[in-house]
Amino acid sequence: MLQKLSCRIGLLLLTTLLAACGSPIVNPVTGQAERSVMSEQMELTEGAKAHQQVLQEYGVVKNTRLQAYVNNLGQRLAKQSHREQLQWHFTVLDSPEVNAFALPGGYVYVTRGIMAYLQNEAELAGVIGHEIGHVTARHGAQRATRQQDAGLGVLAASVLGAVLESQGVSGAGRLASDLSQTVASGFIASYSRDQELQADSLGAEYLARTAYDPRNMVNVINSLKSQERFAADQARAEGRTAPTSGNWLSSHPSNDQRLQQISQQATQFKGNFADDGRTRYLQAIAGMAYGESADQGLTRGQNFYHADMGIAITAPVGWKIQNEASQLALVNAARDAALMIQVAQPKAGSTHDEVIRNMLKPSQGRTERLNINGLQATRFLGSRATNQGQQAIDATLVTGPTGTVFVMVPAGRSALALQQARTGLAQAQGSFRAMTAQDRAAARPWTLRTTAYPSGGFAQLAQRSPLPQAEAQLRLINGYYSGGAPRVGQLVKMVE
Repeated sequence: MLQKLSCRIGLLLLTTLLAACGSPIVNPVTGQAERSVMSEQMELTEGAKAHQQVLQEYGVVKNTRLQAYVNNLGQRLAKQSHREQLQWHFTVLDSPEVNAFALPGGYVYVTRGIMAYLQNEAELAGVIGHEIGHVTARHGAQRATRQQDAGLGVLAASVLGAVLESQGVSGAGRLASDLSQTVASGFIASYSRDQELQADSLGAEYLARTAYDPRNMVNVINSLKSQERFAADQARAEGRTAPTSGNWLSSHPSNDQRLQQISQQATQFKGNFADDGRTRYLQAIAGMAYGESADQGLTRGQNFYHADMGIAITAPVGWKIQNEASQLALVNAARDAALMIQVAQPKAGSTHDEVIRNMLKPSQGRTERLNINGLQATRFLGSRATNQGQQAIDATLVTGPTGTVFVMVPAGRSALALQQARTGLAQAQGSFRAMTAQDRAAARPWTLRTTAYPSGGFAQLAQRSPLPQAEAQLRLINGYYSGGAPRVGQLVKMVE
């Protein structure tokens, strides 16, 4: 949970007003003229603006060695692309999400989340090559042109409250957006199937030109399909509906046609593809954070810790903690109620009264001064005027040990759901506290390491790992979730 907003970006384009009529531009990949509302200069300009916002919203992995490794690999691939003249930028984002995306003008991003599931340098090259293909084929500009043709214009994008909305908690997104200031607007959209297949084809071509076996792109898809199966297996075990999205494949179709096409294309490229760069890759990711990072706050069982802010909170038994960059949500077992926690932005004020006035913007109400585990707190009950009439407000503000003001708001699918969750909501709110010495000892980030595969297999490795379902997760990140095993003594990934 950070003091900034987050955008889940498959493709984010911050665009200015587009011209009413586009001009013909020759596509660098096809060599054919196509009408476009974005010139190359506009691609560069808008990509540069969006890049700054991506860095602000996601944050970057603070590891210069890893950043240099990924950038060097990306630059090698870009030099073999159809737009080598662009000034390319490759960045590892500090996010556990399994994702990669690109912006117009030569900006390509991979998350440390997706890197944890890749097995070698060639697979990473496959992901990056695919994203380079989106840029070289001008897919972002094509999307913008279709948007204008459809009369849609630029769509405002705000994902605040998405956690609760995805759980069916009505009104969470509206409340969250009211509590915060959006910092981005743009397009959030998937590419068309034809564009994805073209990017696959280009990625395979760029891999072969850079002496990587294009068949590694198939390995990437199979690896991420295993990640989807793991998520579905966990959901079923917990009685939840299997998630329908959440990784790179969510916006990159993974059907049989795609796998078949990649496999067929890979066989067309001939060359010396002996070195997949596995050793270099394992060395590069050693020490990389796995799962949440300390900067984002850490979930450990029923507890959430944020060492920089100095706070901890405990979810009731059976509740789930969902840590988003824009908010923290403690969701009940029925998934129809939750306690949402957000950070008050500094411009809202430093006192509780100022935050209530500037963030909640009530038309009437009353305050009650509280003390929660030694922390200054205020409960506000009131309402505010909306286009639909008066909207009730129930919020509790707490000042943390570092002076940060937190806003805790109960949200529910219905008034009945809120009433039934009342005890759990009160228990969760009452657990908000300054971190103790015991909390700080538990708030240790997980990191990726490499180790020799032992004779006792993944079961033996799991005994040394703090991960929940450790054996399954270790199999997953090493590419053996569906079965099989490395040879004894082979270097494998370990989470400690």
